[in-house]
Amino acid sequence: MRVTVYAGSALGNRAVYEETAALFAKELVAAGHEIVYGGGAAGLMGVVADSALAAGGRVTGVIPRHLVEAEVAHQGLTELHIVDTMHQRKQKMADLADAFVALPGGVGTVEEILEVWAWLILGRHGKPMALLNVEGYWDRMHRMINRMSSSGFLREQEVGTLASVGDAAGFLELVRDWEPPPPRWG
Repeated sequence: MRVTVYAGSALGNRAVYEETAALFAKELVAAGHEIVYGGGAAGLMGVVADSALAAGGRVTGVIPRHLVEAEVAHQGLTELHIVDTMHQRKQKMADLADAFVALPGGVGTVEEILEVWAWLILGRHGKPMALLNVEGYWDRMHRMINRMSSSGFLREQEVGTLASVGDAAGFLELVRDWEPPPPRWG
């Protein structure tokens, strides 16, 4: 299975983010899975790639040309796809994925996981999705999801489709038991 991992291009201000990202990547590799990610060398993105590679895993990066030119591309990946735009990057990462997970990160991480979640709701894919909820990092997102539901903007069967997991074992269990919601239209 190829897991697309969204993660911050910064490390964050707590060591637990880096530690959890490294352990998560190592455990995915130990379970025989490959990682697809944004292709950068910095932040939690770089930690995920470096940890997976050190554990003997396959890591595929997808990065837009302007970031390669800015010298932020990871140079030691199994495979690196260079695309022209951020939109192409997101599409390629989604196409390569069998499942998605978001680690702590900033606006880019949030935007990426929410876009593929919207695609799930609209029936463009049926792939498993999760948030790696490091010490409550995604708790407010879940409160917002519950507010969307209670306000009539999410159907009941859509609420749990962006679930929290605490570690790789929880993520792999979610993937194993995954059932996508029926498409909203069509």
